[in-house]
Amino acid sequence: MAPSTRTRTPKIDTVCLAAVDLAREAAVETAGVMGVGEHLGAVAEDERVVTHLFACPHPGYAGWRWSVTVVRASRAKLVTVNEVVLLPGEGALLGQPWVPWAERIEPGDVTPGLLMPTPLDDPRLEPGFTPGDLGLDDDPVESGVARAVVAELGLGRERVLSSTGRDEASERWLHGDGGPENQMTKLAPGVCETCGFFVRLQGSMGAVFGVCANAYSASDATVVSVDHGCGAHSAVRPEDRAEELPAPVWETIEWDAPISLFD
Repeated sequence: MAPSTRTRTPKIDTVCLAAVDLAREAAVETAGVMGVGEHLGAVAEDERVVTHLFACPHPGYAGWRWSVTVVRASRAKLVTVNEVVLLPGEGALLGQPWVPWAERIEPGDVTPGLLMPTPLDDPRLEPGFTPGDLGLDDDPVESGVARAVVAELGLGRERVLSSTGRDEASERWLHGDGGPENQMTKLAPGVCETCGFFVRLQGSMGAVFGVCANAYSASDATVVSVDHGCGAHSAVRPEDRAEELPAPVWETIEWDAPISLFD
């Protein structure tokens, strides 16, 4: 018959269990500026040996706790402190959940020298038209015409913007600095659609967006909507100011009384 491997759970000592204030004082003395939080409970380590647990409020030790072990001798009523340590609780040593790099990156994070792979299933893109789509047996003249049309339409790429990609870009641009919902547009004398510095984009995006080509505008070289505006609109004319003549050096128009230059 195999011997039993079960161990007997020690009964918690009531005197040591009641020594919460003593345990807290020992934790406060050790913690210093790190502080001691609420009492989290007590655990029986052995006969007349109890460990009190206190929360650690320090932001750098989230989930950690102060462990204060108190003991008393047999038949003694005096409880003494045996040990004070800072121990990690459940989950205290775990890092943040891992997030793929492609999900952590934010707009503007791609700096010079940094490569950002585009997933093959990116919903913002769809297959484009490339010269490889032309059969080898096609007529050379027809192939040349097709290539010319492809180049004129801005195709010839493996992938192009999908409807999802265009919609996301449109929403981002319309709600950005180049859109109509800002103070600059409200104070502008006109919208970009009527400005001589407005250069429309090609394709379907050109119906709503273009690029500002005015070096004096805050929107220069950026995408703006047709209903965006700024104070550098080409229709702004300089103010006509009447030329103010200087005061005469010698007043010869009005005299209080006839005066002879020979008096």
